[in-house]
This record gives sequence, structure tokens and C-alpha cells, in this order.
Amino acid sequence: MPLTQRVLFGSLEHLLPIILAIGFGFLIIVYSKKQTLKTQHLIFNLLGVLVSGIMVLFHLYQIGFTTYNLQTDLPLFLCSFMGLFIVVFTVSKSYLLFEILLFWIILGTIQGVITPDIAIGFPSFDYFRYWIVHLGLILIILYAISVLKFKPTLKSVVKSFLVLQVYALILMAINYLLNSNYSYLNKKPISASVLDYLGDWPYYIIKVEVMLLPAFLIVYLPFHLFGKQSVKTQ
Repeated sequence: MPLTQRVLFGSLEHLLPIILAIGFGFLIIVYSKKQTLKTQHLIFNLLGVLVSGIMVLFHLYQIGFTTYNLQTDLPLFLCSFMGLFIVVFTVSKSYLLFEILLFWIILGTIQGVITPDIAIGFPSFDYFRYWIVHLGLILIILYAISVLKFKPTLKSVVKSFLVLQVYALILMAINYLLNSNYSYLNKKPISASVLDYLGDWPYYIIKVEVMLLPAFLIVYLPFHLFGKQSVKTQ
């Protein structure tokens, strides 16, 4: 595939990683449910090491072998940021981190899976990094829910929303200083995304803000309807 061609929505390069991840994730979760708590924690830790490790290796590679650009290459897009530090969650099993990450991953990362923004396709390092991080984050949060039995509360919705506002404000300051566009706060991505339906800047930012809290509540609704909430701390 030419290095200038983006990964297209619905192409084999788009769908194959998703199909493989669904199969792998299903097997991992089914297997882990039958194991001791110690083994479950070990597998959880290894998933975090895999995702964060690929992020560290990717950025070391970028720094060492490419022209690393502070305006575009820092791991400050939400999924990249989560990918870099997800190992902190998997090792610590912090319930507070679960509360924050659950909504970010389900709403942000899944959108990235449905409409991938990958400038350089298969078999580039960026291609593999993108899918390992995005699909790995989803697997980790599903593992936390189904195997380790983490469940959010209504307060989790508020916590996650407020921390996201702080993160966005910090990114706005960084974007201003670097003249960058991290998390697409200054303009929409080139590839297709849900932002295309929300108008031009700054209207799509305002509309996203208005929709965020209801979207978080929709994510929380199944936990409220199908089982008692439990605060899992370890």
C-alpha cells in the first residue's frame, strides 16, 4: 500500500484488525474467568504493558528515526494519552481511574475504531500502533468490567466528565503554545468522523460539549439497569 494512502472506512485494513480483536478478546475473557484472581491480575497487567509498551516504542522510534514534530506527534490525542498511561490503571487496579477511563474509552476509542484516522496504512508501524492501542484499550476496559467486576456509579459519570474538561483546557493551552490541533480542538480531522455532522469550528466543539454528559449517562444506563453497582477497589 502506498505510504501516502489513508486507511479507508470499510476496507480490509479497517475491518480485519477489528475482527481479529473480537476473537482474541473473547478468548482472553472466557479463559480469564476460569482462572485464579492472581492469574486474572497477571493477564490484566500484561494487557496494560502491551498497550503502553507499544506507545513508548512507537514514540522512541519516531524520535530516533523520523522528524519528530511537537505540533503533531506528541501523545496528546485522547486515545494516545490513555494508551501511554493505561498500564498505571492495569497495575494499580485503581477504581478512580476506572471511573474516568470507562467513559473516555467507550465513547472516544470506539469512535476511533469505527472511523480510523491512520495516515500511513499497512504494514507501517503507525498502523499497528493505532490498532493495538485502540483495540487494546477497549479490551482492557471490557476485561475490567467482565472479569474483575468493576462497575461505575452515577458519581463516576460526573467525575469522568469533569476530569475530561480539565484535560481539554490543558490541551487548549498546549495547542495555543504549539499552534497544534491535539484532540481536534482547532479543526476537524481530515478523515471522516462524527464531527463532520456537527458543523464548523467552534460549533462542533460546543455541540460535543452539550452532548457529552447525556452520552456519558447513556453509557452508564446499562450498568444501572442490569445489576447492582459495586465499587471495586484493590
